[in-house]
Amino acid sequence: MNNYADISINGLWKNNPALVQLIGLCPLLAVSGTVVNALGLGLATLAVLTGSNVVVSLIRHVVSDAVKLPVFVMIIATFTTVIELLMQAYTYQLYQTLGIFIPLIVTNCAILGRADSFACKNPVLPALVDGFTMGLGFLGALLAIGAVRELLGSGAIFSNMDLLFGEPAKQWKLHIFSHQDKGFLIAVLPPGAFLVAGVLIALKNTIDNYWKARARVEQVIVKGAKRVRTTGTVA
Repeated sequence: MNNYADISINGLWKNNPALVQLIGLCPLLAVSGTVVNALGLGLATLAVLTGSNVVVSLIRHVVSDAVKLPVFVMIIATFTTVIELLMQAYTYQLYQTLGIFIPLIVTNCAILGRADSFACKNPVLPALVDGFTMGLGFLGALLAIGAVRELLGSGAIFSNMDLLFGEPAKQWKLHIFSHQDKGFLIAVLPPGAFLVAGVLIALKNTIDNYWKARARVEQVIVKGAKRVRTTGTVA
């Protein structure tokens, strides 16, 4: 029986595609200069990963091992094309900003990897949960990197959110630093993406090590006082 809690924790934290597996880093580092870019790519990847996992699970007993990888790629490409067309229709400016990295979702190793290692071996519901949580973990890492880079680079956050959510989202921009303060230019350049990602990975490892050390301490058996039985006749 599949443990959905374990599958979820695995995708969100223990086996996070970006922070643990370190796959799909090319688009993650390339377009994570702002929150809106990170959110756009993250949501697109989440949709493709979830949809492809479900379809791969549905056909797992039909497709032979000899052709499964080409079939998986075609399924992923189909979902990517659907997302690409939807973005062209409803978020065209954001689609232009993300550029080639939307079609390149097809080559994201995280998506093909989950299709081959999990979806093709499990029923539909576990495959759906795995795809969704893995995509959510990837989205979370993208958002964290995008938020830090945008904040350090411009002193503000949530800029240009109207590209994804429409005209009302123009008011979402928050200025954290005063206009007199200059942002860190390196944060919005490619080296900044590597630096922020490295700090996040180090932070995750620190948290994991803390909880492992705490778990070892809790496993130490503390012997309590033994029960003493008193026998005999009391006068």
